[in-house]
Amino acid sequence: MDELLTLSTLRLAELVRGGTVSSREVVEAHVDHARRVNPRLNAIVRDRYESARREADRADRALREQDPAELPPLHGVPCTIKECFALEGMPNSSGLVSRRHVLADRDATAVARVRAAGAIPLGVTNVSELCMWMETNNRVYGRTNNPYDPDRIVGGSSGGEGAIVGAGASPFGIGSDIGGSIRMPAFFNGVFGHKPTGGLVPGTGQFPIAHGDALRYLATGPLCRRAEDLWPLLRILAGPDGEDRGCRELPLGDPDRVSFAGLSVVTIPDDGVRTPTADLRDAQARAADALAKEGATVREARVSDLRHAFDIWSAMLTAAGGPTFREMLADGGDARPGLHFLRWIWGRTPHTLPALVLALVEPLPKFAPTRTRRMLERGRELRTALEELVGDGVLLYPPYPEPAPRHRKPLLPPFNWVYTAILNVMEFPVTQVPLGLNGQGLPLGVQVAAAPGGDHRTIAVARLLEKAFGGWVPPPRVA
Repeated sequence: MDELLTLSTLRLAELVRGGTVSSREVVEAHVDHARRVNPRLNAIVRDRYESARREADRADRALREQDPAELPPLHGVPCTIKECFALEGMPNSSGLVSRRHVLADRDATAVARVRAAGAIPLGVTNVSELCMWMETNNRVYGRTNNPYDPDRIVGGSSGGEGAIVGAGASPFGIGSDIGGSIRMPAFFNGVFGHKPTGGLVPGTGQFPIAHGDALRYLATGPLCRRAEDLWPLLRILAGPDGEDRGCRELPLGDPDRVSFAGLSVVTIPDDGVRTPTADLRDAQARAADALAKEGATVREARVSDLRHAFDIWSAMLTAAGGPTFREMLADGGDARPGLHFLRWIWGRTPHTLPALVLALVEPLPKFAPTRTRRMLERGRELRTALEELVGDGVLLYPPYPEPAPRHRKPLLPPFNWVYTAILNVMEFPVTQVPLGLNGQGLPLGVQVAAAPGGDHRTIAVARLLEKAFGGWVPPPRVA
């Protein structure tokens, strides 16, 4: 049973279809492990274990009654879902107290697609308040802890997904990402995560949802413990659903046909402002060397406009329009964050400090329209420059300046997450790849990015780096 907690989604599905193990056994193994580790993690915030067991029994009956070749690709394999995605009958609050009683009456598109592919959700996982901060904590469910060190963060906003997948209690999960919300949790919890090309996967059925151009900046994608799952999961999730206006039909390449001989690999060591720790710099250098050994052409580059990553991301998100964060935080109620900030001091607000700070500073770009226009132009220029730099190759870039920091530390300085966020508004596909553990036993990793449409290249590189460095390392503290 312990081995089932380390296998890929594809391998588990293969074992179920082949009759080597039943879906009920696979689900039970993950439920048992989740029950052991979740009290320490607080990652799964509402479970559906009994429903999952019944669905596993139905999957086993289907296997006895049907040709295994006719069964869907994820038949009988458990998974978890980020709480901001609608999962019928489950909470859909996004950590907002005013929505704590909201239950989903249907499945979000991404959820419906993985369930149609045979996956069995075990429950929903924790998020940051309204999915807009890099530490997973809210007044509905509380804080989520890192499986490698409970005193450290899991990232946000898909932090519950990162933690439960990293702990081995879920083979894969569904997350969303508008500023790094798949990649930072994947990084801090030592697993794989993929932010698709902008507009490749519909975000229909999640709350909050983006608007205008930001529908392409907000990406839905998988987190998983094994790299071989990334591509099949992406293919299941991809494609328009007729509801998400930012989603489009995009041709997909094939990671199996990516040749590393002569592949252009550009490695950018930092953004010119926030220097990554030595262990992260060394990990990225080792990843570049591994690709060079396979015949790739590796070169280091600097891009000066990355210094302005936060201003560019903020300007492009503001220009996209739609409801403000302040309006969503109020949810039809009191929209005065200053008053709530004073209440926070006395412990009498339903909101977290990062959410209130964001609501307070959000209007600032409106007071500097000239600067905002300049940053929009700079963003367009940066995208052109990065596309020309990367070409048909890949880009290696740090995911954050340090491995998983301690709780609350990301508040000062508050903008280190722009290492991931800038690639959202570029609409680049990015795969977060684990690269082993550092001397403190914390996960290391690197972002592998490509120009839009290059998802197959970033995933091919992820698979190669998993072979070179071992990929996900189960955390000993919760094993």
